[in-house]
Amino acid sequence: MEIAITLTESNFDREVNNSDKPVLVDFWAEWCGPCKLIAPLIDEIAREKGDAVKVGKVNIDENQNLSFKFNIRAIPTLLIFKNGQVRDQVTGMTSKKDLVGRIEALA
Repeated sequence: MEIAITLTESNFDREVNNSDKPVLVDFWAEWCGPCKLIAPLIDEIAREKGDAVKVGKVNIDENQNLSFKFNIRAIPTLLIFKNGQVRDQVTGMTSKKDLVGRIEALA
């Protein structure tokens, strides 16, 4: 059962920039209500689409440099990377269908 991997400043480049498949990155925080609501969707995508997409989560309180690097101003923010580049972004709540569609558009 594939679940989202925890991304940190130390493993981000290896896991995201060197990935051979698209990477969905969820920027979140423990105190963020909407982040808790979207978390099950993120995990479902990781389980169901794990062969086609890598899914990771960045705790912004523990990895502030990544928040600054990607200009995260509101959470949840979901970035979709391909070949190490941000190709799409969703801020706030969205549906699983929307997210999967965005990922598949980049595959």
